[in-house]
Amino acid sequence: MTSGKTDGFVVFDRVQKSYDGETLVVKDLNLEIARGEFLTMLGPSGSGKTTCLMMLAGFETSTQGEIRLDGKAINNIPPHKRGIGMVFQNYALFPHMTIAENLSFPLEVRNIGKSEREGKIRRALDMVQMSDFAGRRPAQLSGGQQQRIALARALVFEPELVLMDEPLGALDKQLREHMQFEITKLAHSLGITTVYVTHDQTEALTMSDNVAVFNDGRIQQLAPPEELYERPANSFVAQFIGENNKLEGVVETIDGDRCTVRLDDGTLIDAQPVNVTQAGERTRVSIRPERVESNPERLPEDAHLVEAEVLEFIYMGDTFRFRLRVGGKDDFVMKYRNAQDQQRLEAGQKIRIGWLPQDCRALDA
Repeated sequence: MTSGKTDGFVVFDRVQKSYDGETLVVKDLNLEIARGEFLTMLGPSGSGKTTCLMMLAGFETSTQGEIRLDGKAINNIPPHKRGIGMVFQNYALFPHMTIAENLSFPLEVRNIGKSEREGKIRRALDMVQMSDFAGRRPAQLSGGQQQRIALARALVFEPELVLMDEPLGALDKQLREHMQFEITKLAHSLGITTVYVTHDQTEALTMSDNVAVFNDGRIQQLAPPEELYERPANSFVAQFIGENNKLEGVVETIDGDRCTVRLDDGTLIDAQPVNVTQAGERTRVSIRPERVESNPERLPEDAHLVEAEVLEFIYMGDTFRFRLRVGGKDDFVMKYRNAQDQQRLEAGQKIRIGWLPQDCRALDA
C-alpha cells in the first residue's frame, strides 16, 4: 500500500507541499490507492489531509514529488482535464440553474451531445433517488437533497475517481448517517475509486475500505478500520480513533508479545508492547472503555485486576458509562451496553475491574 510501487490507481510518490517555502504541510507522502477502493483521509485540522486532496484534484500543486493517476503523472494537468468528480461540503451548486442544468454543465464542458446528456442526467438522478427534482433550483431543496444533487453532478460524467471534502459536515446526525450508507453503497456498486476527507472518526470507520490517519503532514497509520481501532500504531492514532483510557508509566520487562509496566502510582500491569522496545522506557498504556470488565468473575485467570472507585455514572440509553479513579487518575472510563443482567454502579462505590492483557497496549509516551 505504500511507497515505491507503481501498481496503484492513485499514487502519491514522495510528495511534499509547502506554502511559504519553509514549513512543510505535507511531508514526503507515499500512498497508493487501488482501483475501486474507498479510502478516507482522516485527521485533525491542519494535519495535511485536505491539502493532499486538493493536490490530487489539481487545485494545489506539489512542491516536490509526483502524483500519478492510472499510471500517468498528473502534476501539470489542469483540474478540468483530470476527469475527476468532486463533492464539497458547501455543495457548490449553481443557484441560477435548475438541477438538470447543474448536472448538464460538466457534460457540456466535455462536449457531450444533447441526447446523450439527457440520458446521463436521468441515470445520475436515478442513482441518488432525485428524478422528480430535475426542474427545481437548489434553493428549493433541503440540505440533504442538495447534497444528493452535488453527488449526482460528481458522478454524471462517469469518472473513475471521485474526491469528497467533508461532504456531510453540514447535515444533521440522522441524515448524515443515512448519507454515509448511501455514498458507500453507490461507490461500491459503481466500482468508483473514492478519496474522502473528514475529521469525523465514526464516518471514517463506517464508510472506508482503508483509512489514512494524518497528523503533522504525515500518515501515522494506513489500515482497514478494524485494524486501526483494534491495533493502533502509536499514541496519536489510539487517542484520535475512538475513546481510550491512558495510563502513564515505565516499562519494567519485555518478553515477546508481553510486557510489564509500572504505572506512576506504583501499580504493575501487563500489556502488549506496540512501540516500546526496552525496559526503562516511558510508555502510555491504552485500554478501550468497552474492554474493561466490572465483574472479575467473567474474566479468565490471566486477566489483570485493579482497584477502582466509581466517580460518576452517565446513562446514555444504549450504554452505561462510568468515570472511575484508577491508578491515581480520575479520568478512567468504563462503558458497557444497557442490558438486564448488567449491574448499575453508584458514585462512591469501591470495585475491582479487569481486562485481558491483549486488550492493553503499551504505546509511545
